[in-house]
Amino acid sequence: MINLTSNDSTELNNLKRKVATYKEVVANTRAYRDIWKESLREKILTLLNTMIEGCELDATVEVKEGMENLEAIVLSLGDVKSGMWQEINSNIKRHLIKHNGSLIYQQLFNGKIIVLINYPFIENYGQPRPPKTIGIYRPEEMKEPFFVRHMEEFINDITNWEDYDDDEPSKKIGFDINFSNMNVTEE
Repeated sequence: MINLTSNDSTELNNLKRKVATYKEVVANTRAYRDIWKESLREKILTLLNTMIEGCELDATVEVKEGMENLEAIVLSLGDVKSGMWQEINSNIKRHLIKHNGSLIYQQLFNGKIIVLINYPFIENYGQPRPPKTIGIYRPEEMKEPFFVRHMEEFINDITNWEDYDDDEPSKKIGFDINFSNMNVTEE
């Protein structure tokens, strides 16, 4: 049996506070997951669909339900032919597919919601940029103005990707190729 002195009881009290915090965090995870199922998932779907309809944005919103309590809601701008292709022979062209980008709301293991931007990329043309994290939120923090800001940031980042030019030499196009690092001389 453990013999606790007065100094040990202070340490035990510190441990008790840490255990109480742990229990609170675990309870929050269960509560956050319940909120997602009961209301937040539908709220996110409704707000995203309302914004794409109101702005006449050609996008789709879908729920990815591969894992329980790790669902994601994806607003996608879709996939298209990039306009670039490789001629295989006189009858066959292999088109490069462009993924136009997406805005993602995904549950984390602890029930919080991470908001990500997947940048556009063209298959077989450089490496896609890693997703950009906008933020991680508790369900009660997910207020309507946040969704508008998320959408504005998404559209701004996608527009910058599409409008890439050499006016801003440090600006990278939507994949990890920075042409300013190449040894090119101007004439």
